[in-house]
Amino acid sequence: MQLLSIDPHNIPKTGDDRPVATLFRYVIRMSGNHQVWVCLVAACVALLTMAPLELQRRLVNDVIVAGDMELLLLLGSLYLAVLVVQGLMKVALRLYQSWLSESAIRYNRLHLSRVYERRTAENDEESGGRAVSIIGAEIDRLGGFVGEGFSQPVVNIGILLSVGGFMLVVEPFIAAVSLVFLVPQVILVPWFQSWINRLLERRLGLMRDLSDTISELSSDGSEIGDTQLPKQVDDIYRNRIKLLFVKFGTKGITNFLNALGPLCVLVFGGVMVIQGETTIGTIVAFVSGFDRLSNPLREMISYYRVAAQANVQHKMIAKWIT
Repeated sequence: MQLLSIDPHNIPKTGDDRPVATLFRYVIRMSGNHQVWVCLVAACVALLTMAPLELQRRLVNDVIVAGDMELLLLLGSLYLAVLVVQGLMKVALRLYQSWLSESAIRYNRLHLSRVYERRTAENDEESGGRAVSIIGAEIDRLGGFVGEGFSQPVVNIGILLSVGGFMLVVEPFIAAVSLVFLVPQVILVPWFQSWINRLLERRLGLMRDLSDTISELSSDGSEIGDTQLPKQVDDIYRNRIKLLFVKFGTKGITNFLNALGPLCVLVFGGVMVIQGETTIGTIVAFVSGFDRLSNPLREMISYYRVAAQANVQHKMIAKWIT
């Protein structure tokens, strides 16, 4: 298992305990030039996504319809090679992103522990419960954003552009009609996310207050009924229920819109195949293409949500530090 042990990224110390002003400056501070390399890996993953679509189209139109066994074996082997390389690149990207994130979390935990140690030396009334919440779960969510801060948009936007561009070049009409269903998601998701952000910020405050109350219980021997703990637990429950309604409602709408894309391909593409205006191979590639478009689109929505949460987390931790 020693082979799986990798040293953390060496993040240089600045000697300044003040937090950086923005989330993305924090990402750069924690990862440095590694962001350039991880983005290059992400770009390679995105570019490789287009190759299987063209190979699918060729396999149906030029091989299966024509009955060319030799070309079938050649294109099938090439398809397999592309899938293997693409899979290895995706694993490499995820490992690189995770290594940067875990290195940032490790650095932040040590740094914030020193900040808390210094503050308790200066002020005996410093809340231990809040510090435990920040150095434990909260820094996990913030530091976890470091690895994918820039590279995740690169890979997902790259896939959307490469696959969408391929579809528009091959059959513009079908692509344009089907891609229309992606537009509402771009409009709706930020609106829903602003609502989620307010609920998340409220939840973080409630969780910190609960940590403080629990810490006070253990220190002064108070009874639960004499504290705000029952009300705080109820407030957290109500907050989470609201969050779940918005979260699953957003997911349901986006899934429905994603499903309409392939339906349009089959209906409009089927009419064009019957009229001799396109080929079956093109329709097969387009249905597969929409599946490949829906995944990065979902990941972009997820990224937007994670980035918004990390931004809230960064502001609240920065406020605690200062």
